[in-house]
Amino acid sequence: MSGLLTAISTGTVAFGATNIDDLVILTLFFSQVNAKFRSHHIVLGQYAGFTALVLASLPGFFGGLIFPRPWIGLFGIVPIIMGIKSLLSSPTDDHEDEETTVDTSPPSMLGKMLGNWFNLQTYSVAAVTFANGTDNISIYVPIFASSSGQGLLVILGIFFALVGVLCYMAYRLTHQQAIAQIFTQYGNRFMPYVLIGLGTFIFLDSHSLSLIHLP
Repeated sequence: MSGLLTAISTGTVAFGATNIDDLVILTLFFSQVNAKFRSHHIVLGQYAGFTALVLASLPGFFGGLIFPRPWIGLFGIVPIIMGIKSLLSSPTDDHEDEETTVDTSPPSMLGKMLGNWFNLQTYSVAAVTFANGTDNISIYVPIFASSSGQGLLVILGIFFALVGVLCYMAYRLTHQQAIAQIFTQYGNRFMPYVLIGLGTFIFLDSHSLSLIHLP
């Protein structure tokens, strides 16, 4: 029983300490929902990105090696590119998206599921989630390494349950009138700078510049 309680408390504290910043990013994402960028893209992307972080950390449990931190930091380029692309895009893009005619024929269940997973919007959120969470790997690896098989399963269960809670909290924040108004009115303006700043921080904090060998 004590081992179970330890795993639950460890999983909860570790997730809270390493993912609280994702709440801000997710709230920004939910405030940008439109005809092409849907809420389920955000949720699926968050789960996909977090799953990638967990998989990258699992070698710690098996006693293997992980990618060097500078190489992991290269994922910071992804939010930088997304931010620059957002800055260069036309302000009317969102309105054009909303007016785009869509095929109204009902898709098959399998086609709809595949469309949700194999979607550029989903991958974009997943990439930002992974890039923003590269620091998590250095925390998860020793936690996984010190866990038993049962403890690891409990911790992973806590992690993935709290991902859903995090998404719900961010979704609800955008439905608070005052908060929603701020994010909706100003989200498009500062979202690109948040992404660029996030990517730059990840890149520099991971010492990825050390990969560049000047003559």
